[in-house]
Amino acid sequence: MKTPVRRSAIFTSAAVLLLTACGATSAESAAPARDEDGELKIGYVLPETGQLAFLGPPMIQSTRLAIETINNAGGVLGEPIPALVSGDEAGQEAVAAQAADRVLAGGVDAIIGAAASGMSLAIIDRITGEGIVQCSGSNTAPTFTDYEDDGFYFRTAPSDALQGPVLAKTIQGDGHERVALVARADDYGRGLLDSTRKALEDGGVTVTVAETYDTKATNYDQVVQQVKNSNPDAAVVIAFEEGTQILQGMIEAGLGPQQIGVYGTDGLRSEELPALVAPGKPATLAGMKGTAPASASNPQYVKALKEFAPDLKELQFAPQTFDCVTTIALAAEAAGSDDPGTFVEEMNAVTKDGDKCTSFAACKELLADGKNIDYDGVSGPLDFTDAGEPGEATIEVYTYNEKGQLKTVSTEVSKGQG
Repeated sequence: MKTPVRRSAIFTSAAVLLLTACGATSAESAAPARDEDGELKIGYVLPETGQLAFLGPPMIQSTRLAIETINNAGGVLGEPIPALVSGDEAGQEAVAAQAADRVLAGGVDAIIGAAASGMSLAIIDRITGEGIVQCSGSNTAPTFTDYEDDGFYFRTAPSDALQGPVLAKTIQGDGHERVALVARADDYGRGLLDSTRKALEDGGVTVTVAETYDTKATNYDQVVQQVKNSNPDAAVVIAFEEGTQILQGMIEAGLGPQQIGVYGTDGLRSEELPALVAPGKPATLAGMKGTAPASASNPQYVKALKEFAPDLKELQFAPQTFDCVTTIALAAEAAGSDDPGTFVEEMNAVTKDGDKCTSFAACKELLADGKNIDYDGVSGPLDFTDAGEPGEATIEVYTYNEKGQLKTVSTEVSKGQG
């Protein structure tokens, strides 16, 4: 990342009025944009609707839990974090961009999200170009590692450059030798396909097909046929919601988990997947496996989140989102400023090379004593690289049993190159 360069975050009154006239709603709270006013304001652009809507509740509720936890510990710079300014990424680039504009107009210092890598790519220039900190708990596309963001973009989710090797190791460990790969034709899909393919081929596995598909297609028969024609003994589907159609087609073509190895990734990791693929037949996906950044390795955090939001079913990327909020708050504390152009310089620093601490309250106390801190998050050690992302990751291997239940098989630490 380049050295952060502060740019004006001020929207004119006319711009705000124009957004209002166009029917833009501010979310949970709105205020004029400004630089430093002693109050850390946070917004989000996360999926309330669209293909990844199932990820919205855990990430949004975890954001709220993090803010409540921080405020209960005295807030940031002696002031509570005010109500969130919210926006829906909706799985559509144009909608995500409009949401980002509305949240920016709310005067925020930092934005959490987006969830999908493609949606973040649609808004990152808007956010970082205004000198506002952006942190995603779920962007995994390798694209972001070297993205020109003036140092204002961060993520607590690991790059797919770390997930791909674990997926490949899992497939090879299951004894498969001929593997078909199909993926979304976006940065997330291509990035994970490439890292998985390389790891498989480095391990001596034959990749029979490695194709991306148009997510706007009306059907995926051609994708399924490509897989079948390649005669694999395992297939990997790197997808979001459209993956249910691909899996249905594969099962109809005799390529289900009972015939070959079937694998997914974090975009398909959902307790609802078996019911979506084969309603009333939970055993249909029995034996399917997949990988995802580990989501439930901190029992204390999981208990707190479930008490805070009892109706939550999914926890995917919730810990990483919590860590985005906490890291931002600690960076502001360390910098002694809520100006993102100032506290951005502490974002990497508070995650490494200091006294260990595992909560905002404990870290804040160390900072008050003049010490450097190393915040280990609820998702695990962060240890941000210069690119503002974890240098290692805990990756979960999951599966579905005969009852259609989602289970964790194992977890593995995957390390990058510094």
